[in-house]
Amino acid sequence: MELKTILLVEDNPDDEALTLRALKKNNIANEVTVARDGQEALDYFFGTNAAMNLTPAVVLLDLKLPKVSGLDVLQRLRGDERTRTQPVVILTSSKEEQDIVNGYRLGANSYIRKPVNFDQFLEAVRQLGLYWLVLNEMPGQGGRP
Repeated sequence: MELKTILLVEDNPDDEALTLRALKKNNIANEVTVARDGQEALDYFFGTNAAMNLTPAVVLLDLKLPKVSGLDVLQRLRGDERTRTQPVVILTSSKEEQDIVNGYRLGANSYIRKPVNFDQFLEAVRQLGLYWLVLNEMPGQGGRP
């Protein structure tokens, strides 16, 4: 059985390491591709990878990114037929209510604030992994072994 990939869009090296550690501690062995700014995330979907048909099971998207903001990445994903249904979970430390409103308005599947406490973060990542990598079904997966 092929493991589903995760695209982590995160510019903060400490948050990247924390997320990867939380995934590992929760025995989530899926391949994780990291995009360190919004442009890298867009290149993943619309650049050379697009021709290779690489579609992650879920995108964990930070909002405050260099080059292209997380909200702009989300808007671009939702505006393209090829990526319109791509699951996107906003995973950010932003506490701004407007970010939540804008995230959902632009089509985010979920909005999660990064907990400061590592144990809470571990639990949040465990639940993310369970739902998006195990329980959630995407179009076109019905006939796969």
